[in-house]
Amino acid sequence: MTDRSLRLLLDFDGCAQRDNGQASVFLHRRDRKFALTCEEQGVKPSPQRWIAYINRFSDSDPELNQSTKLLRFWRRVNNGFVALGALFGLLSMLALLFYDGGQRINITVIIAFVAFQLLLALLTTVQSLVGWQPWRSLLQRFGSHSQSEIVSHVQPVLMARSAHMGGLCFALAGLISLLVMVLLQDLAFGWSTTLETNASAYHAIIAVISAPWAWLWPAAAPELGLVEATRFFRASGSQGDTDPALWGQWWPFIAMLWTTWALLPRLILYLVAGVLIRRKSRQLLGKHPAMRELMYRMETETLDTGNEHNDALDLPDLKTQLALTPLPKASILLSWAGAGDSELPIYLTHSKSMLAKIGGRVKLSEDQSTLEQVATKLAQESNRSVLLATRSWEPPTGELEDFITRAQERWPKGSRLVLVPLATNTALQPEQHQLLPWLRFACRIPAKFVSVSIMSLDHLSSTIQEGPKE
Repeated sequence: MTDRSLRLLLDFDGCAQRDNGQASVFLHRRDRKFALTCEEQGVKPSPQRWIAYINRFSDSDPELNQSTKLLRFWRRVNNGFVALGALFGLLSMLALLFYDGGQRINITVIIAFVAFQLLLALLTTVQSLVGWQPWRSLLQRFGSHSQSEIVSHVQPVLMARSAHMGGLCFALAGLISLLVMVLLQDLAFGWSTTLETNASAYHAIIAVISAPWAWLWPAAAPELGLVEATRFFRASGSQGDTDPALWGQWWPFIAMLWTTWALLPRLILYLVAGVLIRRKSRQLLGKHPAMRELMYRMETETLDTGNEHNDALDLPDLKTQLALTPLPKASILLSWAGAGDSELPIYLTHSKSMLAKIGGRVKLSEDQSTLEQVATKLAQESNRSVLLATRSWEPPTGELEDFITRAQERWPKGSRLVLVPLATNTALQPEQHQLLPWLRFACRIPAKFVSVSIMSLDHLSSTIQEGPKE
């Protein structure tokens, strides 16, 4: 019963429901980190990978989640339809073939019964396509009420497949019962109707019904002579001049009638229902509100606003215990996300043995290469300070925090990263309110690996005297 598309929809919806109680900042950081990890690994982010990624941090038992419970529920529904279908198929065929030796088994009744089964099968499919759920309250009573509104849209096709599965077992059990009864009893078939119908008109109807298999099994397509010879009338208990062997020659037609118009339609519609479930699941997954939010979080950089609360009325936390540090001498300067693209101040670029751009539009593979190059140079130098120029008016991003985490892991012990927020005019100091987010950001990095610095008044004087670097 478990279908990949359906299982994916249920798992994704379950994860989305769990995320409803999480802070938006946490979700943004987590999903942006997932997108960057996929880019680093050279794979495309997908719902399957996202579910596997967030389930690593979940302590819940996969066997107890909502998707597993729902699939088990529908498995029980399918088993119930299979059992009831097989039982009613057996009883229905026994009732249709009831014969005590004094009357004929009416072919017309069997044809009408098969037509009714075909009509039920078609109505079941139409009902699933229009989304009508007359049995919804019954499902809710027996344990399918915990699912979300999104998943409830796939219920009509799930019920249609269960119904077709039951109908398929009904038809299969009926066919087996027919063949067993033909083998064990001497059945007498005939046809009769209250309407004034002659044998040729009835034979025309029989010919249309048996057209699909007449070429394959001619004996299962009764001829006009057999139709004329096996008609019986009300209150007629004698066979007359009819050869008794003719009454039994209808069974191939009955077997093919049941197989072609009761068994095969159920089988085909059962397979169609499976296709509809996969198609519906993919559509619902693509239109899921949480999917659009996930795509936005993965494509948008995370910003540090200083607000650790969920209440929009709370003011940002502007307190910080970290102060600015003097600008150290360093031989390595990194520029983050286009900081100083136009020009970098002389006091930063002077006497630098390595200048590199990272973040922003730079590929992750280039960032990794820069990390390795810096690690190699730091291992050869006694001064293990690295300057990182940023734009002061842009709050710190989650990508920058990830870069710093990787640098802390790969650079030699004792290395320090000094953030240098630049103002719009690089010859001036940034405003105080622009520096506070960077100070709070540095507080979050463990082991005092990161500090924040700006140019001093001496640097300003030298910049004004020497002018910008050409």
